[in-house]
Amino acid sequence: MQYSVLIEAVTDPEFQPGFYYAHIPALDLTTHGFGIEGAKAAARDLLGVWVEEKRARGEHVSREVDSYFARIEIEDALLGA
Repeated sequence: MQYSVLIEAVTDPEFQPGFYYAHIPALDLTTHGFGIEGAKAAARDLLGVWVEEKRARGEHVSREVDSYFARIEIEDALLGA
C-alpha cells in the first residue's frame, strides 16, 4: 500500500526547532517527528498501527486513489484586510 505524505515544518513554539508534521491526507492522519526523515518514519509507524487496528476490528482500510498537491498564492494585501 502506498499513501502520499505531506511534510510541513512545525512552527508551534512548544516544539523544538527541526520538527516536521507528516500529514496523510487520504486518511486524515497527522503525526510529527524530528527532521524530515523522522516525520516520514513517524507517518510510517502511525499508518502501520492504523491499518492493523482497522483490520483487527474488521473495518475497511481506505486506499489512496489519486493525490495532487499544488501551491497557490494570494496577495499579501488580502491577508491584512
